[in-house]
Amino acid sequence: MIDRQRRLLLCTPLLTMLGAGAARSQPAEAQCIVPAQPGGGFDLTCRLAQSALTDGGLLPTPLRMVHMPGGVGAVAYHHIVNQRPADGNVIVAFSGGSLLNLALGKFGNHSVRDVRWLASVGTDYGTVMVRADAPYAKLKALITALKEDPNKIVIGGGGSVGSQDWFKAALTARAAGIPTARMRYLGFEGGGAAMTALQNGHIQVVMGDASEAIQFLEKNTPVRILAVYSQQRLPGRLANTPTALEQGFDIDWPVIRGFYMGPKVSETDYQWWVAAFKKAMSAPGFAALQQQRGLFPLDLVGPELERFVKERTRAYAQLVKEFVLAH
Repeated sequence: MIDRQRRLLLCTPLLTMLGAGAARSQPAEAQCIVPAQPGGGFDLTCRLAQSALTDGGLLPTPLRMVHMPGGVGAVAYHHIVNQRPADGNVIVAFSGGSLLNLALGKFGNHSVRDVRWLASVGTDYGTVMVRADAPYAKLKALITALKEDPNKIVIGGGGSVGSQDWFKAALTARAAGIPTARMRYLGFEGGGAAMTALQNGHIQVVMGDASEAIQFLEKNTPVRILAVYSQQRLPGRLANTPTALEQGFDIDWPVIRGFYMGPKVSETDYQWWVAAFKKAMSAPGFAALQQQRGLFPLDLVGPELERFVKERTRAYAQLVKEFVLAH
């Protein structure tokens, strides 16, 4: 009797939110697949859901983390589509990098239509950084210098050719009228390594993310942030940093983080998760959970997220075509 009462108490928040009928599809042992090794963005995404859903009383037991590295999400994508398409207990983390790799064809024959897009829990944005003593006070000055002589400016980022940072560099070069073949780009193992190279004078520009930029500022790294690649200015430490759009350059690079489910998950199970994420993201403490993980608000669920994902993937596919990276 005591155990039964305890289970009922654990389920009370969800019963209140969704009603008894929907609560019957509550996941017994919910899992979040992390498409990478422990640590990093995918891990961060699942841990955010773990905090929001478990601590918020929306799950009776803690959301279990399952690490499945490979191909920036490709292995996990294949696993869900082919082996667990109807499993309503499992959500899988994805990022903007996952969508980019779908556009690049790195998920094999799979497309964005092969899964059910569930919820986004936040986003990051691209940034352009130079040393604090660099001669570029604004993005326009850097663009002008690239246009005059691209050989004098080496751009670094946390990824090789075809990565998100590479694409940010390619868009910046395009704004200067420079073909990617003339752009000098060096890929590093993460943004920290690229910043070290910048401080040592090996490169002149770092393409990074807003969350990284904030960390550098908080550590008093001598860095100047020329622009954020977002449609609007960001809150907090970067509130005074103008967007590229403000400065006359049409560059926008959101780095979304969220979840999807298998293509054959029942509508009842899917809607349970949709309602659970809506409830979690409307909770007073959710904004703080995002901020702790360096994310900015982008709270989309269900059809809203699906539209966003398809739009971004189409945009990525067009960039792939323009930069001749498709294979």
